[in-house]
Amino acid sequence: MCDNVPGLVSRQRQLCRRHPEAMLSIGRGVAAWTAECQHQFRQHRWSCSAPERGHRLLGRVLLRSSRESAFVHAISSAGVVFAITRACSQGELKSCSCDPKKTGPAKDNKGHFDWGGCSDNVDYGVRFARAFVDAKERKGKDARALMNLHNNRAGRKAVKRFLKQECKCHGVSGSCTLRTCWLAMADFRKTGDYLWKKYNGAIQVVMNQDGTGFTVANKRFKKPTKNDLVYFESSPDYCIRDRDVGSLGTAGRVCNQTSRGMDSCEVMCCGRGYDTSRVSRMTKCECKFHWCCAVRCQDCLEVVDIHTCKAPKSAGWISRT
Repeated sequence: MCDNVPGLVSRQRQLCRRHPEAMLSIGRGVAAWTAECQHQFRQHRWSCSAPERGHRLLGRVLLRSSRESAFVHAISSAGVVFAITRACSQGELKSCSCDPKKTGPAKDNKGHFDWGGCSDNVDYGVRFARAFVDAKERKGKDARALMNLHNNRAGRKAVKRFLKQECKCHGVSGSCTLRTCWLAMADFRKTGDYLWKKYNGAIQVVMNQDGTGFTVANKRFKKPTKNDLVYFESSPDYCIRDRDVGSLGTAGRVCNQTSRGMDSCEVMCCGRGYDTSRVSRMTKCECKFHWCCAVRCQDCLEVVDIHTCKAPKSAGWISRT
């Protein structure tokens, strides 16, 4: 199996052979981060195109050093951490289980408690993701490799940031005389939302003189922390289909006629205008609560206008090669 997975470097194949059961978890992680990436970019010109819509285009984005590439590296690294950690807790991997450090008595601001249940072993997830995801960049010593390693780490740290302590009370009538607690990862959406904010605040950098790290491209901005996303080159506008930059263009994309944001027809369609079609769809309406305990609705026919971006005059692919 490991020899047939395309795109793996030798270190990744070694990890695959040593932990073949982890590959299924990594596959689930890929599905999770791809869906989250598409959710975060759903109202933008670049929509984080899914593999089924053209994995080569997503690969083109990763070959650049843009803000979008920074986000994809961070969210994909986070997706592997999340999936491996979840697999550990569910007993799907031979090499890990619940967090072995979370045992015995402990204390927090509410008093004493006992570690119990199954705490998510996120430290193992982080270690595995670092070894597997970073293996592609370890071979290179160039600026892009350093950028990708930085953003990979930011993604891993984002998952750990949202570990939360959950507790169950024991005692007479539910009183909290005794507590059993465990650490659990938050829903992956929280990680996605956090990294989306980091994408919007990403810092443009240049290599320092000795080639070992970054310095800010604009001296007015603060130095990036380990939690920040960094990028080297400005993003294209993603208005037209361009293989070289990984752009599907915005022709045919649905836009919002009343919005003033990135999903507005003016912004989404890059000034080319849009077509409007009237469609009918069934919706739930006149919903009423019935005692006890049901909500019953009518099926109503609704007519709505759908606005889609016009194609440019030359609608074919642009390629500079």
